[in-house]
This record gives sequence, structure tokens and C-alpha cells, in this order.
Amino acid sequence: MRFTVILRYVGTVMLCLSAFMAVSAGISFVSHDDGFYPLLLSALLTLLLGVFPMIFVPKSEGITTKEGFMIVVGSWLVSCVVGMFPYLIWGGEFTFSNAWFESVSGFTTTGASILTDVEALPQGLLFWRSATCWIGGVGVVMFALLILPSLGTNKMALSSIEMSSLARDNYRYRTQMVVKILLCIYIGMTIIFTVLLKLAGMRWFDALNHTMSACATGGFSTKNTSVGFYDSPLIEWILIVVMFLSSLHFGLLYATIARKANNIFRSEVVRIYVVIITLATLLIGASLYLSGTYTNILTSLRQSVFQVVSLISTTGFATADTTQWTPFAVIILIIVSIICGCAGSTSGGIKVDRVLLYFKLLMARLRGQQHPGAVIRIRLDGMLQDDRQINTVTLFMTTYFALILCGTLTSTLFGMDLLTAFSSSVAFVGNVGPGFGEVGSMSNYAEIPTILKFQGSILMLMGRLEIFGFIQFLFIRMWR
Repeated sequence: MRFTVILRYVGTVMLCLSAFMAVSAGISFVSHDDGFYPLLLSALLTLLLGVFPMIFVPKSEGITTKEGFMIVVGSWLVSCVVGMFPYLIWGGEFTFSNAWFESVSGFTTTGASILTDVEALPQGLLFWRSATCWIGGVGVVMFALLILPSLGTNKMALSSIEMSSLARDNYRYRTQMVVKILLCIYIGMTIIFTVLLKLAGMRWFDALNHTMSACATGGFSTKNTSVGFYDSPLIEWILIVVMFLSSLHFGLLYATIARKANNIFRSEVVRIYVVIITLATLLIGASLYLSGTYTNILTSLRQSVFQVVSLISTTGFATADTTQWTPFAVIILIIVSIICGCAGSTSGGIKVDRVLLYFKLLMARLRGQQHPGAVIRIRLDGMLQDDRQINTVTLFMTTYFALILCGTLTSTLFGMDLLTAFSSSVAFVGNVGPGFGEVGSMSNYAEIPTILKFQGSILMLMGRLEIFGFIQFLFIRMWR
């Protein structure tokens, strides 16, 4: 394994991050706030980290699978480390553990925050928080693939590692085309919905930040009370649309715009996803209305649909304090936080594709017991699923729930109540953001013990890297 080659590719990612830090510094300079020098110094430090490997390591046209895993996971870890620089240099609430947590939360698009006063941050730092979400939405390595065409033939090797097999299936294009699709859809939605939020009453700065977070399903807001600050049904519905679209497979979105056959209207995964959202919205809305939480049925449904789409897309924006809702509503919200969006989107969680495939496997098992001699094939969106894919899905779901269980046990060991421990573990592994109890939609993670902040950051990284990518990295020395 050639560590110099790995350092060169990680260096290209650092160059991308330094550019965004420089833009953030420019925003602070224009705003005349105290974030300029921390961001500028961070940009220079990150630039140096990226430039040295590019200068002293020669370009290589071929990388092995082992090197690919090291590049992808190494880029994520180093990005989270350099993402701390602006926070640590600026100070305020950012201790080392808080800065690390906030950086990991941003890049993994979790959106969980340790900040008790978001609005106290300089505008440059607010933009940097949103930028970490936006970069992490498509993946730090995939983002480098988008803007650095010099990576050449190694694009396929790196993209296949960072993107799950379920996500790759619905693209049905060559790697170069996949990169262009991501570029068009991601940037296109960011521009369109920024304009729409501005027209709906937001400032340009707030509109851009909220759109970047929504497209990445990250959930970082520029306001302490999140989207609830605006108390605007129009803004909420615009964000509902962008959160929903961002949680769909980007390849299907492109196919729908291009009027191809494999579009969102013909996808059984999307149909099931819409059914889940609709059913959860109606059940929670009815519960809120009947319990007297809201006296108007339309208000109940409006609050319900926003919170359901926000959590199932793993965005984490909030318009209400969901910890005050009925236990029935909380249970439904936890369930959708576990299922989450579609493969090939920017959302986290198990993904509705895996849930659907699991139930198809269950039905196939039942039919197999009724007809022992039958050959039963399982398809997902018309594509035949082989035994390897099915085994991977079942193993992923088992490991996913095991991580939640481990996170819950450790959290209760350090004094958390059961609801807070379980919901925060679900939020970390699924990259959802808010939980319930002490870490609800209008709260934060500032008061949790330091050791649990580091545990949460590990769970966030494992969830964002689809578990096995991170595990492979830990056991890289055992590869033969």
C-alpha cells in the first residue's frame, strides 16, 4: 500500500476545504465580524496540508482497493480534523471536544449541535457550518471528484467505495455521467431553492444557509429556534419540498427531469417512501389534534408533515418542540428516524430501500416454506437482487441496530435517561440530528458528557460511511 499516493488524494480534498474556508473568511470580512482571522488562518493551514502532498508526491493513475478505502475514510477523518480549526481558533463555546463534535456533525450531515446560542456566531462561521454539511452531503471524496477532473480514471475506484451498491444501482450510467448528474442536481436545487426562500421572506444569507443544509439533509440553521423562528407556512412548505427531493435518489431525479423510464413515478421504492410519509403524517396529526396539543386540525397536520419529512429525510430542522408531543407521536417520529430516506440521496439511516428489500425477503421466505421446490427471485425497482446483495442488506440492518444498542447502553452507563440515550443513538447512527428527551428538537448536545460526544462522533462517522467502510478502515492491517 502506497501511503504517499493516499496522502496526495487526501491533499486534493484539503484544497477543496481550504477554498470554502476562504469563501467563509470573505463573508466575515464583508460582514465586519470577528470570524475573519480564524477562518483565514484555518484556510491557510488547510491549504498547506493540501499543497505539500500535491508538490512532493507524483501523480499515479492506478490505485488498489485497499488504497481506495484508505483514501475515502482518511479523507473523512482528516476533513473532520481540519473542520475544527475555525471553531478552535475562534473560541467561544468551542472546546476541543465541542469543536470535534460540531465538525463531525457537519460533515456527516447529522446537524446535531453543541451550541446554546447559534446566533452569537459570526456570519463566516455560520456559513462554514453550512458548507461542511453541503460538502458532506455528496461525500467529501465525491465532492472532490465533482470539481477536480484531474483525478482521471481513478474516479470509478473512489466513487464505488464511497457510494453504496444500492445507491449505484439506480444510476445506470458510467461513473463520469454519475458525477455530472450529482453536480447538476445538487447545485441546481441549491440555487433554485435559495431564490425561493428569499422570495418567501428570508434574507439572502439565511436562505442560502438553510438551502445548503436542506439539500445536504444536514439541518444546521442560522437561528436558535431553527425554522420555527420564521413562523411562516410558505417557508416551511418550500423546505418540505427540498428536504423531500433531497431524500430521493438523485439518479431518479435526473431521470425524471430527462423524461426517462426509470423515474420517481415508476419507482416502487419512492411509492413506499411516500406512503410511509403520508401515513406517519396522518397518524401524528390526528394524535396532536385529539390530544389538544393543537386546536386546529390543519395546524396539527402542518406541524406533523414538517417534522415527519424533516426527520425521515434526516435533515433535522424544527418548527416545534417535539418533546412536548404525545408519546404516540414520539414513537412514530423515532420509527421514521430509523427508516429514513432513499439510497442514492443525501439522507442517512437504514434507507427505505433496505427496509423494502427486507420485507420482500421475509415474504419470499414464507412462500419458500409453502412451496419448497419453487425458485423465488427478489427484485427491487425491477432489478434482480443476488444473494450477495441480500446478505449485505440483512447484515447491515443487524449491525445498524447493534450500534444503536451499544450507544444506548453506554449512554445510560454515564447517566442519561433511557429516552435520551436511545433517541440520541438513533440520531447519531442515522445522521438525523435531534433526538428526544434532553436532546430534543429545540435543545442541543452541549450538556452531554465529553466521552459521549466522542462516542456520538464515532457513531455519526460509522453511519455516514455505511458502517462497513469505517470497519474496513479499522481492520486495514489485516487485509491480505
